[in-house]
Amino acid sequence: MTVHFVGAGPGAADLLTLRAVRLLEVADVCLYAGTYLDAEVLGHCREGARLVDTQHLDLDEITAHLVGAHAEGLEVVRLCSGDPSLYSAVHEQARRLDAAQVPWDVTPGVPAYAAAAAIVGAELTVPEVAQSVVLTRTQARSTAMPEGERLAAFAATGATMALHLGITRTRELAAELAEHYGQDCPVVVVSKATQPDQLVLRGTLADIADQVEDAGLRQAAVILVGPALAPDVRGGESFLYAASRERRARG
Repeated sequence: MTVHFVGAGPGAADLLTLRAVRLLEVADVCLYAGTYLDAEVLGHCREGARLVDTQHLDLDEITAHLVGAHAEGLEVVRLCSGDPSLYSAVHEQARRLDAAQVPWDVTPGVPAYAAAAAIVGAELTVPEVAQSVVLTRTQARSTAMPEGERLAAFAATGATMALHLGITRTRELAAELAEHYGQDCPVVVVSKATQPDQLVLRGTLADIADQVEDAGLRQAAVILVGPALAPDVRGGESFLYAASRERRARG
């Protein structure tokens, strides 16, 4: 049997991939983070499946469930919010599974930053405005950031920035980023994207902290920053689709 790390997407039950749904439908055991998932996602699980909410478990306790289920010969899904490639602790869990000689694989999911951009109808890479996206987080009650990954260094590029796990530090972040993007730089905050209690805040680095604090946001929110987020942004034309570009007819 194999442990499947599955991206549960941003929350909506209909934003899972077909592969993710198929794995949930046959899983005997499903471990999920109750803090971040809409309960409807678990509706894809078969009747009688063992459901384990991991929000109060540490990595060793989670691993014990995974290894124990494997030892029983059961199919196991470990649901990760968003996409497993970002802030999912897959690396730490996989390392433990390797030590226990338990096979595992990964099924990608819709990342929260992509869901947030879709909700406000934003392209994060507008030609001649921004062609790069920085996915990062800040340090609060979390693991230390590697040396060199300073927010100011990323901001200096002018790229679109997607900040995870930093909603409780919005005021500090806005002040730091404003030194590079300017006070009037557009900001979008999406809390619990695609879930029933989704909340969208639009503003600038000058006023977004007030909005976040007034809304009482404390977790499960993505902060998008950059000129590409402006509602009236006007960029260039993509060369790939330009009428002036020479194209070869298919013969």
